Amino acid sequence: MTSLGRSSAMIAAGTLASRVTGLVRSIVLIAAVGSFGNASDAFTAANQLPNNIFMIISTGVLTAVIVPQIVRWSAREDGGASHISKFMTLGGVLLAGASVLAMILVWPLIWLYGARFDPDTIALAVAFAYWCLPQIFFYGMFALLGETLNARRVFGPYAWAPIVNNIVSIAGFGVFIAVFGGHQSSLAQWTTADGGWNLPKVALLGGVATLGIVAQMFVLLFFWRRTGLSIRPDFRWRGMGLREVGSLTSWTFLMMVIGQLVSMYQQSTISDASGQASVTVWFTSWLVFMLPYSVIVLSIGTPYFTQLSEHAAAGRDDEVRADISRAIRMLGLLCVLATAAVMAAAAPVARIFTENGEQAVEASLVLIGFLIGLVPLAVQFVVQRTFYAYGDTRTPFWFTVFQGALSVTFATASILVFSTDELRPYLTAAVATGQSLSSTAQVVLATWLLRRRLGPLGLGVSLRALLRFALAALPAAGAGVGVYLLCGGAGGWMLDGIAQAIAGCILIGGATALVYVVALAVLRSPELKSVTQLIRARLRR
Repeated sequence: MTSLGRSSAMIAAGTLASRVTGLVRSIVLIAAVGSFGNASDAFTAANQLPNNIFMIISTGVLTAVIVPQIVRWSAREDGGASHISKFMTLGGVLLAGASVLAMILVWPLIWLYGARFDPDTIALAVAFAYWCLPQIFFYGMFALLGETLNARRVFGPYAWAPIVNNIVSIAGFGVFIAVFGGHQSSLAQWTTADGGWNLPKVALLGGVATLGIVAQMFVLLFFWRRTGLSIRPDFRWRGMGLREVGSLTSWTFLMMVIGQLVSMYQQSTISDASGQASVTVWFTSWLVFMLPYSVIVLSIGTPYFTQLSEHAAAGRDDEVRADISRAIRMLGLLCVLATAAVMAAAAPVARIFTENGEQAVEASLVLIGFLIGLVPLAVQFVVQRTFYAYGDTRTPFWFTVFQGALSVTFATASILVFSTDELRPYLTAAVATGQSLSSTAQVVLATWLLRRRLGPLGLGVSLRALLRFALAALPAAGAGVGVYLLCGGAGGWMLDGIAQAIAGCILIGGATALVYVVALAVLRSPELKSVTQLIRARLRR
């Protein structure tokens, strides 16, 4: 447990630093192109496209297969070096091919994700995409290297490397502002003439975004020696167990396809609101949502997944059940606090990434919609990776199909209800809320299916703990909202500027956290005691 705690702390620190610098990166980017506008939506759609494609071809395979496979390969005489060399080579070839194919199909790809954009916005998005799509290769190699490091219990570099990406991007976007000026959110006609979105502007903005991804990949190479593995290009893929890996990855590949089809439909739906809270606000809110998710869920959950995979491989089901229970309670304690604090401070948080108070209030509804699903998504992380640890990728596919069907249903209902001029500003928030509700239903189904596989999971303790956390969060969130209202609410100083918004977030977050801890103490939460003891032990050291 000491090793797990140390690994979690290292990943949490790196992830926090990465996410904070990522937020600064978003602030600088929004200073360059804004958050409400056709041009900003065009860049966001293009820059997100390589990530979407990478998730289809690689992320599900890596998460579901690579960590358990490398744990097994590591038992070989060469520590798995031969198989990992083959897999890295195969991965590089597939990623390069996918990058080239995506650039050939760039027009239909942009249209699929932004079907409701006007023609000029689509044309600008395509121009950006040509500069951004090479990211597919570098995203993939970064993930291959990082997941291998994690599987070899070298947890830190993968969490810390994205900071380099953010620093490169911050500097590059700063250069863009210095050369071309800021807040260029309007389309201003996609043209090569001076004053419009000409080729130098597109090349600088898109090139900087790709350069950051290249830099973060190369950072991991400096830490590869810690794996103890010596790898080389190896095109002899026969004999590496591709049939076994393929049987596992076929389901995760289909699961990623389902996820991206749903995402594509959601983005196409919200593109109807371009110029208001639309694509850029969606991804910025998702970035804020991912800050607590990444720091809490990934930092604590990743070491647990490695340990859980080892227990599952050894057939120690009782220890797997214990891992599940501990992970849910630890994640729940912190995720409930994060949900309460960020919801209470939603408007000031949104003001950091928008240009005025009115935009902040509109964007805050999207953020709240996502936050509804933070705790369910944390539990889902544990449950889904338990299936992966047992080599079962088919069951997660089916409950992902269930979740996707619900998300599409909610998005369809949203476009029908919020298609008028008066209600269109709330369209993106409605789709985000539907995403969270579908995730909540998914985790219920997934947990039931896992219980059928492993027998009673002993989740009564976990559910009682989550209930305690929810009860403590009610007065905590009330205290945070009270601070916001006492400071003027939507018309107060917290929404006057970025600095004031940050100060407001600190005040609201502090009040929420204080009341939450006191409430947990009154409820005599044993999880609070465990966390307190851990912090005291760290301080004594």
